Amino acid sequence: MAPFISDQAAVDPRAEIDDEVYIGPFCVVGPQVQIGKGTRLENNVTLAGRVKIGEFNRIYPGAVLGAEPQDLSYRGGDTQVVIGDHNVIRESVTINRASEKEDRVTLVGNHCFLMACVHIAHDCKIGDRVVMANGTLLGGHVHVYSDATISGGSGIHHFARIGNYAFVSGLSRVLHDVPPYMLVDGVPTRPRCVNVVALKRNKFPSEDIKALAEAHRLLYRAKVGLDHAREILRGKNILIPPVNHLLGFIQEQQEGRHGRGRDVRRAA
Repeated sequence: MAPFISDQAAVDPRAEIDDEVYIGPFCVVGPQVQIGKGTRLENNVTLAGRVKIGEFNRIYPGAVLGAEPQDLSYRGGDTQVVIGDHNVIRESVTINRASEKEDRVTLVGNHCFLMACVHIAHDCKIGDRVVMANGTLLGGHVHVYSDATISGGSGIHHFARIGNYAFVSGLSRVLHDVPPYMLVDGVPTRPRCVNVVALKRNKFPSEDIKALAEAHRLLYRAKVGLDHAREILRGKNILIPPVNHLLGFIQEQQEGRHGRGRDVRRAA
């Protein structure tokens, strides 16, 4: 089925628009835009610059995707935004295209839910099935791994990482990496406990959840240190893959600076 484009939309003829795409009134679609099958743009959506959008996404009014990065060092280089499939992008979400400082791509994966007024800055990488509640603000170069949840009004410092299955509480100030499987809270945030709800929903075995809880106790309650915690967990025969993933993430965090593992390249 051919795409539907409202007579009140401004769509550049050079844009590549697949079948079954809906473009509502007062949308603006630039010449370097690609839109995949079944994607729906409600009214007043703006796609600027080089933007590639996958299939069966729904983008709500006021969203602006692909605008120039809010980076004073940007000099107009050829960068882009890439959006996967089956995402919901609600009202007034902004996703800026990348700078020239990394791989020139701001990326959003598949099956993500970005609620109203979320801001994703230049060079961010968002995994699959990520939920960001209203007013979440991501600084540049942030990585959010798959299955993470960020509650409303949270601010994420540039170069920070949010690990798999992590949960960031509302109105949080995230200055450091958020370890996978953990629930963080505070200003600034600290790991408070294991994100048991997400792990149960994703059918993690109870033995894995208990092992992660023991890792959390050693690292953030007893504060025995990473190497000592690893030896204790090995001695208890619970150095299982999720625990190894958690410890590896923390190792990278400690090798960076200011509690952010991705800052290691800046320190170099």
